[in-house]
Amino acid sequence: MAIRGSASRSGLFRTKSIEQSIRDTDEPDSKLRKDLTAWDLTVFGVAVVIGAGIFTLTARTAGNVAGPSVSLAFVFAAVACGLTALCYAEFASTVPVAGSAYTFSYATFGELVAWIIGWDLVLEFALAVSVVAKGWSQYLGEVIGHTPIVHLGSIDFDWGAVALIAVLGLLLATGTKLSSRVSAIAVAIKLAVIALVLVVGISYFDSKNLTPYVPPSQPAEEGDGLRQSLFSFLTGAGHSSFGWYGLLAAASLVFFAFIGFDVVATAAEETKNPQKAVPRGILGSLVIVTVLYVAVSLVLTGMVPYTALSGDHATLATAFALHGATWAKNIISIGALAGLTTVVMVMYLGQTRVLFAMSRDGLLPRKLAHTGKNGTPVRITVIVGIVCAVLAGFVDFGTLEEMVNIGTLFAFVLVSIGVLILRRTRPDLPRGFRVPLVPLIPVLAVLSCLWLMLNLSVETWLRFVVWMALGLLVYFAYGQRHSLLRTSASE
Repeated sequence: MAIRGSASRSGLFRTKSIEQSIRDTDEPDSKLRKDLTAWDLTVFGVAVVIGAGIFTLTARTAGNVAGPSVSLAFVFAAVACGLTALCYAEFASTVPVAGSAYTFSYATFGELVAWIIGWDLVLEFALAVSVVAKGWSQYLGEVIGHTPIVHLGSIDFDWGAVALIAVLGLLLATGTKLSSRVSAIAVAIKLAVIALVLVVGISYFDSKNLTPYVPPSQPAEEGDGLRQSLFSFLTGAGHSSFGWYGLLAAASLVFFAFIGFDVVATAAEETKNPQKAVPRGILGSLVIVTVLYVAVSLVLTGMVPYTALSGDHATLATAFALHGATWAKNIISIGALAGLTTVVMVMYLGQTRVLFAMSRDGLLPRKLAHTGKNGTPVRITVIVGIVCAVLAGFVDFGTLEEMVNIGTLFAFVLVSIGVLILRRTRPDLPRGFRVPLVPLIPVLAVLSCLWLMLNLSVETWLRFVVWMALGLLVYFAYGQRHSLLRTSASE
């Protein structure tokens, strides 16, 4: 049997060669169908990034943290994502294999780090699917007029979230191309709603509401102890709203609105011309959503004073209601439903493809990597659907949402560093896209992501460490002993 990985490294840090990763995509029993184009990937990117964030997060962040400067916070977050997107684009065009950051890490850092990042992505995607499905269910309640929650004794069951995950699981098992078509329809609906919001909102726009653009700093009512940011905890700077510290904190919060563009890279193996299509899909979708986020935040904060958006329940509809346009609530709810549907679908897709890649490498049971007649990993799709449905149906997440942010940022850091390593170790590899100004761009990507991570709460960091420790236990108990890279190298 041929050696699957690099002979220059051994043990926990043995790397899997790029060539072997690509050869593995041709295994008959675990072969994904190549159906997607650059347009499909761009739709996926817009589908997963534009969700409830644009309908709810914008208003709450403006009212409670940043004021009118929330639009600049979106720009700061977009810069961090854009720098990382360049790194993802180079990797995905060089290694067009399912698994995204997991596969990239296997080729650069070695098996242990690859497992860590794969485990991290499992956390990111599973929580994202479950959390966003619950958000979808809340909007469904507004549309149908009653909450889609059944009380089973002392337990609440969210049937709306479970129904959404079940339907999307069926679509994903049927085929990726069909999922892309459904995403395209939902994206068209939510973009139409956003366009309506912008057109109508401008008629209520008053530039005086944008002054002061960066409101004076104020002490925050919450944020002590484990709930304060790690930066505040380490420096003793305290927790404040508004001002420049509020603006920087807002960038870490609205980063959640950008999560998902990296999922485009997980579909590289299912793309017809990944060297060109994947970079276009990643960068194109990020440009589109950044323009939309900044436009909506400027219109929103120009419609009403930012103080009118304070509290935990402010949304885009709040600004319209203050002007007597109560009809906007239902329109925005429909747009949010369409937006969240595609977010859950693409996050669900990303979760299955990461687990698929880990299973194909033997770090998880190989049987999970089997693909059905539709060229999709049906077994993994079903398992992920059941787990996420249980979480969304019965668990109240609370502050667990921040876990999605820290998991994503951690993956971004490793991918950015990985570009530097692969440029040095494999300069001969053909690259469909090359990050400009190396090493400056990857270094700036790492620093910007680390800064955003520092602005997440101490509580989130502690939970992240516990999850990673659990992952190491699973790896040493199963993954290390069953790794195909390890077993083939020993034969």
